[in-house]
Amino acid sequence: MYYSLYMQRTPEPELMDEQEQAAAYAAADWSEAHEKISGYFRQRFPEFTGGRVIDLGCGTADVTIRFARAYPAVTVLGIDGSEVMLSFGRRSVRHAGLDSRITLENRYLPDARIEKRTFDALICNSLLHHFADPVVLWRTAARCVKPGAPVMLVDLVRPADHETAVQLVKEHAKGAPPVLERDFTASLHAAYRVDEVRQQLITAGLPQFKVEQVDVLHLVAWGIA
Repeated sequence: MYYSLYMQRTPEPELMDEQEQAAAYAAADWSEAHEKISGYFRQRFPEFTGGRVIDLGCGTADVTIRFARAYPAVTVLGIDGSEVMLSFGRRSVRHAGLDSRITLENRYLPDARIEKRTFDALICNSLLHHFADPVVLWRTAARCVKPGAPVMLVDLVRPADHETAVQLVKEHAKGAPPVLERDFTASLHAAYRVDEVRQQLITAGLPQFKVEQVDVLHLVAWGIA
């Protein structure tokens, strides 16, 4: 199949700031997808054991919390542009007993205050497809971490056509609240394909980064900044 035959990307809003939306995300069980993220990181960066980590687009902090549990020697700064998402995240952090290791801040990217190369690692889940100009996110990511630090982004992969997207939602969001089904469908249409991400990385000055589709829904992009 030629690339031109693939479904064209349909952008979605950069911020998820509806109360109902945030509540649904906070209440959902993300264990199947999110529990894999620290494993992806460990496989790609086996020598990393701890330090200051930044989580871009942390949302309700589910991934942030799971990563902190997987790496007891890290402290994490999670940032997100949606204060309503962060309000649920702060509640979850307190409930997990991780207040001393996780801090959540409301920031909108790009933000020069975090681009000071002070972090020892960076993670990011499901943020890339919200960016109309994804190169902004890649450059921000590279500027947050120390030279030689690991960076890993996980995101959805845009399917070949709308019918496939609908089927994926039926299979992977069965029984989910309507708001999550709506957002999942929109996110699949807004996601980037592997070859598009490779081109983004070249444009952002990160040609050494690698991109791999790890399952029917997700890709992982990673490298040393």
